[in-house]
Amino acid sequence: MHVMIIGAAGMIGRKLMAALARQGAIGGQAIGRLTGVDIVTPDMPDFSGGGEAIAADLSADGAAERLVASRPDLIFHLAAIVSGEAESDFEKGYRINMDGTRALFEAIRREGEKRAWCPKVVFTSSIAVFGEPLPEEIDDTFVLAPLTSYGTQKAIGELLLADYSRRGFLDGIGIRLPTITVRPGKPNLAASSFFSSILREPLSGKPAILPVDESLRHWFASPRAAVGFLLHAAELDTGTLGARRTLSMPGLSATVGEAIEALRRIAGDRAADLIRREPDEAVARIVASWPKKFAAHRATELGFRAETSFDEIIHAHIEDELDGNLPA
Repeated sequence: MHVMIIGAAGMIGRKLMAALARQGAIGGQAIGRLTGVDIVTPDMPDFSGGGEAIAADLSADGAAERLVASRPDLIFHLAAIVSGEAESDFEKGYRINMDGTRALFEAIRREGEKRAWCPKVVFTSSIAVFGEPLPEEIDDTFVLAPLTSYGTQKAIGELLLADYSRRGFLDGIGIRLPTITVRPGKPNLAASSFFSSILREPLSGKPAILPVDESLRHWFASPRAAVGFLLHAAELDTGTLGARRTLSMPGLSATVGEAIEALRRIAGDRAADLIRREPDEAVARIVASWPKKFAAHRATELGFRAETSFDEIIHAHIEDELDGNLPA
C-alpha cells in the first residue's frame, strides 16, 4: 500500500508520519511505501518500508500531477496556510488553500481517466467553516457560513471533496478539526496560536501572552487526538457517510479560564502566573466568530474519540513532548 501525506512537515503531519511508520500498516494493509510532501522537504521517520520526502508547492503548475502520477492508495491532504495568514494575505490564502486543493482533486481525476484509479483522500477541514450567528451548540446539520477567508477556503474544499467523491473520482472523507492544543514548537500565524502558547510556554517555564478574555469559550482537542482522528478516518468505510462527506470531530468545550485553571492544578501557581494579559482586538474578533461547542453525534457514533477534560489535554502534551516531566 502506498500512503502519501501532503502537509507532512507541519506539526500534525509529522506526528501522523511517525504514527504510520511505527504501525507499518493501516486498515489491515501493510504500508509498502510512505511519501511525505510539503513546501519544504519533510523529515522522514524511521520506516522499514520505502520512504521518500518531496518538496512541492501543491498550487504550482504541474505539481499535483507529478505527485499523483505514483497513484497512491491513500492520500492525507493536510496542507494549508493558517487562519491569521489567510486573513492577512488574501491572494496567498486562496492560492494555497483553495487552488491547491482543487489542483490535487483535478490531478486525481485526470490520472484516473488514464487507467481506473480511485484513491481514498482524507481532507482536514476546520470549525472555521461555521460563523455567527451561532447557537450554543452546533449539531451535524448546521449550515456552513464562514466569516473568515480561511473558513471560506475550507468550506469550498469540503464541497469539492463531496462532489469529486459523488462523481467517483476519489473516495473522500473530511474531518473538521477542533483547535488543536497544546501544539509543540513555537507560535505560528494562526489566530488560535495563543490557545497553545498560554499552556506550552508556562509548562516550560517561559512567559506567554493572552490576547483575549478568560471567559472566551472554544472547542479543543489534543495533537494526539488529531492523529487518532486521521487514522480512524483512513480506516472508516465511507459508505456510512452518504453524500455528507465531512464530519465535525468530537472535542472539549472549555473557556480560556478553565484551561488556565487546569494548568494551575497540574503545574502550580508559578506556571499560571507566567501568563500576561495583553488584549488584541483583531485576534479576539476572529476567534469570537468561531463555534464554542459541538454535538458531534455522527463522528462519535462512527468511533471518533477525543479528550473530555483539559487536564487530559495538558497531560498528553507533557507525556508526548516533555518526556513526562515538568521543569524543576
